Amino acid sequence: MTTLFTNHGLSAAASREPNPQDAAHALALALCHEHAGFVLFFCSAEYPLSQLADALCQAFGELPVSGCTTAGELTPDGYDRGSIVAICFDRRLFAVETALIDDLEHFDLPTAQPLVDGLLERCRRQAVAPVNEHSFALTLLDGLSSREEQVLATLDAALGRIPSFGGSAGDDNHLTHTHVYANGRFHTRAAVVVMMNTRLPFEVFSTHHLEPLEHKLVVTAADRERRRVLELNGVPAAELYAALVGCSVEALAPPIFAQHPLAVHLGGQHYIRSIQRVNDDGSLSFYCAVENGIVLTAMQPTPLLTDLAHMLQRVEARLGEPAAIIGCDCFLRRMALESLGQLDQASTLLRQARVVGFNTYGEQHHGMHVNQTFTGVAFGALPTP
Repeated sequence: MTTLFTNHGLSAAASREPNPQDAAHALALALCHEHAGFVLFFCSAEYPLSQLADALCQAFGELPVSGCTTAGELTPDGYDRGSIVAICFDRRLFAVETALIDDLEHFDLPTAQPLVDGLLERCRRQAVAPVNEHSFALTLLDGLSSREEQVLATLDAALGRIPSFGGSAGDDNHLTHTHVYANGRFHTRAAVVVMMNTRLPFEVFSTHHLEPLEHKLVVTAADRERRRVLELNGVPAAELYAALVGCSVEALAPPIFAQHPLAVHLGGQHYIRSIQRVNDDGSLSFYCAVENGIVLTAMQPTPLLTDLAHMLQRVEARLGEPAAIIGCDCFLRRMALESLGQLDQASTLLRQARVVGFNTYGEQHHGMHVNQTFTGVAFGALPTP
């Protein structure tokens, strides 16, 4: 068990206990106090989830708890696997309300607007801080639902000027079943919206370490529903992509996808569209939405550690030393760090910045679904009266 901080209304802990009851009990023992108002957790999908759900209910009782499964955890000690990490919010400084979206297929604005309005109204009643200026939304989605774009765009419209970020749940890179947790149990094909209103200064941010090349690829045939690109520039997609990165189709694998992603250019920014796998028919499956006619830009990595350090420095320059950071870090970034032998160095940076979070199957930032980013919220210290 490791506990990192208990200042400014935030406390974090992680457990590597494989037994769900032991892990939940250890977290509750470390985190619960008389002013505890909400617990957010991220856990390995290797846990027996029905047992873990029961254990969390028993350990935390009436205390509201939400979370999701991961493709790796960001703990008080840095990167980890096979663990559960949690952060507790003091109700004197945080008003937190949650909602479960259990029908992603039919989630539309007439559904989203009363959901958001209800969350804000329940936060407002707690009178922690003015909700319009001091609130943000965290979204956790089933990472294999293929509904992220629709849900996020709809939520963003309902949220208006309230900032939002989040991550897609993972399952330790098995790509079979991902889960979000709400109301005492784990759910698939669902999402959790966490509205946080706080007296602490905060900043929602996103960064990536990729820069564009000159190569442009037009999607000339796609299966939008399954997020598959069949052809690029009129050529079988896997064939053209393999030629672009300088390897055979047979050699294409996640480490190559992590090093050579593609992106769409919107509003002066590049939004990463990462490849998930090569299919038997020579098509490429993506983690984000793709469709006929979009132009994809080839991207190349710059030093990831440098970008991460600069992002953390920028946050500290604006907020001061962070009280905590909730981070959603793409699992492909972690894969890149592992291949470069830099995971320990990255863990040191995250530990020093008090980062708690998880490795995701996709990140969410202001209504956009993206890949290969580090996205999150940083909290500053409570202002001095």
